[in-house]
Amino acid sequence: MNGSRASWVNTTHDWAATVDTDHLRRIRRAPAEFAPGGPGHLVLEVLAYAADEAAGRGGGRCTVTLHADGSVSVDDDGRGTDTRVDEHGEVVRKPVMATKDLRFFDHSTERLPDGHPRRGMSVVSALSEWLVHTNRRLDGSWSRRYEHGVPVTDLLPVAADGTTGTCVRFLPDAALRTPWSPAEGEPAAWSAHWPALTVHVEDHRDDGTRPQP
Repeated sequence: MNGSRASWVNTTHDWAATVDTDHLRRIRRAPAEFAPGGPGHLVLEVLAYAADEAAGRGGGRCTVTLHADGSVSVDDDGRGTDTRVDEHGEVVRKPVMATKDLRFFDHSTERLPDGHPRRGMSVVSALSEWLVHTNRRLDGSWSRRYEHGVPVTDLLPVAADGTTGTCVRFLPDAALRTPWSPAEGEPAAWSAHWPALTVHVEDHRDDGTRPQP
């Protein structure tokens, strides 16, 4: 959907917003409330969006990668985050990282596999030292970097590689940066919780690659 922003219907996020600093500040003031369990909960918040996409398409795959610098990436094979062009020719990507998810944040009834309520991607962004959102769609690919939930770059073009999907790579805040790995059988439990999504885990934190089932 393109054209006038005034005609865009809000479903998951407010298209008129860019950054909701009060919302991000509220999350950052209460990390134990919004990320109970630390990095593992943040991973589940990202996986939930990949699961939404997989369910809408009849199935999908996602790779969770643990990186040597302490960051985690979640890479799916969906259609990519919704991106539109407004009446001025400006590319606008749905503000999933810096504004609240209207479905969940204030009145979430959906539970993630850890039993805690789903709040949305802005929780991950706000509670990360940095986050890079790379978005591949049939009509173009972009990347943007956030620090503590605030975008610090424009939408930067990414060369097309024939695929679509979303990659979210983030480094949790120092207060949340505890050693974390999925427990044995946990990826299978994620797939059981989200039947349309197949999850694979790779551990790149040492010199070798350690795939996990």
